[in-house]
Amino acid sequence: MKVLVTGGVGYIGSHTCCELLNNGYDVVVVDNLSNSQRNVVKKIEKITGKKVIFYKGDVCDKNFLIKVFNEHKIDAVIHFAGYKAVGESVKKPLMYYHNNLISTISLLEIMSDFGCKKLVFSSSATVYGNPKKLPITEDFPLHTTNPYGTTKLMIESILKDLYVSDNEWSIAILRYFNPIGAHSSGLIGENPNGIPNNLMPYIVKVANKELKELSIFGSDYNTKDGTGVRDYIHVIDLAKGHIKAIQKVINDNGIDAYNLGTGKGYSVLEIVNTFEKVNNVKIPYKIVDRRAGDIDACYASTVKAKEMLNWSAEFEIEDMCRDAYNYVLKNKIK
Repeated sequence: MKVLVTGGVGYIGSHTCCELLNNGYDVVVVDNLSNSQRNVVKKIEKITGKKVIFYKGDVCDKNFLIKVFNEHKIDAVIHFAGYKAVGESVKKPLMYYHNNLISTISLLEIMSDFGCKKLVFSSSATVYGNPKKLPITEDFPLHTTNPYGTTKLMIESILKDLYVSDNEWSIAILRYFNPIGAHSSGLIGENPNGIPNNLMPYIVKVANKELKELSIFGSDYNTKDGTGVRDYIHVIDLAKGHIKAIQKVINDNGIDAYNLGTGKGYSVLEIVNTFEKVNNVKIPYKIVDRRAGDIDACYASTVKAKEMLNWSAEFEIEDMCRDAYNYVLKNKIK
């Protein structure tokens, strides 16, 4: 069984490639390396002892995709490729709409032309906007607060319309919560090009003495300690969720969405305190103003993923913090 992974050299993509290879799948990766490094391919191969077929190219480019599909009999696709920084999407909405939508439409057209109609799509919990209650279930109303989230929601709509038009498609939409952590080997982990978009890269930069202190955005939220609460999930658990989703789309037709989270909410201060404890380092911080659009709390109901995919998260927050720092120490990231 051969799986095409778009954006497969990125943070979540690389961990998913490892799980695919370890579960006996052949993997073809396409990535334009706009937010990743080429040497990750060798690291995936080192972790798994398996070969990765890699193409550097843009998923927006249909001629490039035709070349890949002509050279390989692709059975299913996991689509990670896309821009993902919320703040940047607010500043550069046209760039986000063009890249994220055109790449997906191009991919779907070529998949259809080659009779490959099994897809796992990387969506996001951002499609829930500011939920009125918790935990978040998959049938909550969908709305977004930024262009990045809107591209994810628009793609979900495209996929639903596609299935209505042709019910030979089998599509799993995975709505991620907040992935952190790294592979236990320390070979691959979160190492974004440019400015990080998430909490953990900033914490490790402080631990690594690259930043003097962590800025915590707001301490007056309606939470147990006043800082924002999110559902953090170990990237390995997230990757394993994709294996279950691939199995689902290969064996069934239809379209459905699944939350991938732990079902638990942790505040920013809880993450900081846990990171300090398990890694024996101090993380100085200061409270600054809230960021526009940030919400009090967000965490998933994971019942559907457990029932329909036979998947649930296994790692605890201590594991996530320990593995994230181990990756930095092993790679001396700056």
